[in-house]
Amino acid sequence: MDYGVLAAALAVGLGALGAGIGNGMIVSKTIEGIARQPELQGKLQTTMFIGVGIVEVVPIIGVVIGFLAFFA
Repeated sequence: MDYGVLAAALAVGLGALGAGIGNGMIVSKTIEGIARQPELQGKLQTTMFIGVGIVEVVPIIGVVIGFLAFFA
């Protein structure tokens, strides 16, 4: 069995899973905040987009690590 393929699959899969959970939590809390204080919608959305962008880095790094493990 080639462990490089397994390592690549784990890196990509776990990175995507973590990003999905993180994005879900960020968006749910933002909606909750907007429901409580609608006047802060613009600020909360801006913060949410920044947070989602930072969280999306994780699967990209996972794909890079997966490529490195696969082609090593």
